[in-house]
Amino acid sequence: MTIHIDLAGCEIKYYENKYKTRVLENSFSGGDTLICLHGIGGHAEAYTHNMKRLGEHFNVYAVDFLWHGFSQKKPFNPEWLPELGYQVLDLMDAIGVEKAHIEGESLGGWVTIWLALNHPERVNKIILNTTAGVRYAIQEDKPTEGRALLAQRSIDALNNLSKETVQKRLEWLMAKPDRVTEELIDLRYQIYANEDTKKALTQLYSNSWGEGTSDKFEFHKEDLMRLNVPTLVLWSDKNPGVGPESGERLAELIPNAKYYCINDAAHWPQWEKPVEHDSVVIGFLLDK
Repeated sequence: MTIHIDLAGCEIKYYENKYKTRVLENSFSGGDTLICLHGIGGHAEAYTHNMKRLGEHFNVYAVDFLWHGFSQKKPFNPEWLPELGYQVLDLMDAIGVEKAHIEGESLGGWVTIWLALNHPERVNKIILNTTAGVRYAIQEDKPTEGRALLAQRSIDALNNLSKETVQKRLEWLMAKPDRVTEELIDLRYQIYANEDTKKALTQLYSNSWGEGTSDKFEFHKEDLMRLNVPTLVLWSDKNPGVGPESGERLAELIPNAKYYCINDAAHWPQWEKPVEHDSVVIGFLLDK
């Protein structure tokens, strides 16, 4: 299936309030709202394979973060994590939603935790999908080879832009390289070719992966134990950042959290195993 076919019937919209935010939208179900947040350097199409199936039960909005995709490229803010959280709240205001379920993958999970801790009145349930931004208080807190490789490939894809460097960046996300499609490579190449995007992401990368301000925004055991919203920790067996034992540890630290591991997937389980991902997410959100 192509991105175009998978998104047939969905809409691409821009909501402009305080921020100008691009979303992929499937909002015809009449159910609760589910907002899906991508990882660093990514874009809303990370949830391409999920929009239709999730949209049978929820009003689904997959977001391009600030500085990413085709959303606003305002000047970079060193207080980038709260600003991404405020962008999500701004979108909710724009679509007239007081509370929403939120799924965040990687950086998206980091933002989701911030929202749940700082604005729990706006959050229903959350799904932390191979989330970043967490100190697990175990040995894997140390920088990993996988994280270093992500940083190297991310920077290379911006500074030495080609279809090959973009493909290598995308392959980091997958358990098998052939899951990176030509269409996905072409789309991300187009995004990274934008000079404003390159400038913004370069600044964001310099404050990520343990560099710059990233440590300032990391969540520790004490923070996680304060989470007071229903939480699903969704992991994968081949996550190249930190493995499933870290996902299990995270679920233990969050009060009453549930844990699920998707096999034969890496950092994009929602793309690699969409049917299983969607079944687990729908079951959790509907209490099935």
